[in-house]
Amino acid sequence: MFLSIRNVCVSPGATLLFHAGGNRQKGISPGYTQQMLSTYNAALQQYVTANHFMDTFDFHSISGRDIIKRFGYRACR
Repeated sequence: MFLSIRNVCVSPGATLLFHAGGNRQKGISPGYTQQMLSTYNAALQQYVTANHFMDTFDFHSISGRDIIKRFGYRACR
């Protein structure tokens, strides 16, 4: 949800981790997962959904460089 912060920037050297919403006791929450997805731009939403990043609590990484170049987020100066 970091990416939803107004005027957010991403360091090219960062690693962002993506996972389903919810908690281990109650399980994956489709509502929380959708809430998290709604904070991403369309290209990133499509990518993490198509690659099943939001189907599990396992962490799936995307580099800051890819977040900037592939998904159009602003690089930090």
